[in-house]
Amino acid sequence: MARRAYPTDLSDAEFDCFAPHLPTPKPCGRPWVHTRRELLDAVFYVVRTGCQWRLLPHEFPPWRTVYHYFRRWRLDGLWERLNAALRERVRVGVGRDPQPSAAILDSQSVKTTSVGGVRGYDGAKKVGGRKRHVLFDTQGLVLTAKVHAADLQDRAAVPLVLDGVGARFPRIGHVWVDQGYTGAGKEWIEAQLGWTVEVVRHPPHPRGEWVPHGDLDDLRTVWFTWERLPPAPKVFRGVLPRRWVAERSFSWFGQARRLSKEYERLCETSETMIYAAMTRLMARRLARS
Repeated sequence: MARRAYPTDLSDAEFDCFAPHLPTPKPCGRPWVHTRRELLDAVFYVVRTGCQWRLLPHEFPPWRTVYHYFRRWRLDGLWERLNAALRERVRVGVGRDPQPSAAILDSQSVKTTSVGGVRGYDGAKKVGGRKRHVLFDTQGLVLTAKVHAADLQDRAAVPLVLDGVGARFPRIGHVWVDQGYTGAGKEWIEAQLGWTVEVVRHPPHPRGEWVPHGDLDDLRTVWFTWERLPPAPKVFRGVLPRRWVAERSFSWFGQARRLSKEYERLCETSETMIYAAMTRLMARRLARS
């Protein structure tokens, strides 16, 4: 008896986007009991709902089987290749070159749970957990993702995140960053990758002003003092060019509840969850177009 479909299940058009890139059963050996589509549906159910592997509904294949293939495809690099293949198709669909020529680099600090693994404390964001460091293209699609402890500063994590990126994306020549990458981070990108780096930031707050004293009608009696202004309130100061693209993509991550916190023991598994969430989003776009 056919089960009722979940909202996370792939449609025929969406699965057609994945099918050419998925491994096929070998001609010899034990035949596959479950189809590749069933395995993908189960993985996307976990990513979107945030449930534990052991709590997969019984309509899906056994959770051990689903996790086995999820882990096997992670070790093979399949999820990252799926993300790259679908990203290129999405870019071509909007009239872009498959390979980007510019990118946005940003990070997101996320709390961890008691599951264990690497963690740290981000003093700037007041968050204890991990940091997701992601390189996006100008459409907000993930080029590469790296997860590490939150106590590692953005400028110090640049070599860890961008190692080997120049060879994978040879057309990139410009990157937008925030002020957390000034100094060593900016210098490493320019020296090692040869990219131009543009730091996008808000205009600085005025710290003080010169206040006149005396009789303003008689300039000979006027004298000035420098008085410090009170701290500016922390309010929304408007959308920053290019940086809003990365923030929008981070909000896309939040729609997948498995990414609402860091539930994974391994940072590599967290990176795979990011690729899985983005492939699901891009497959939906491609199917609708």
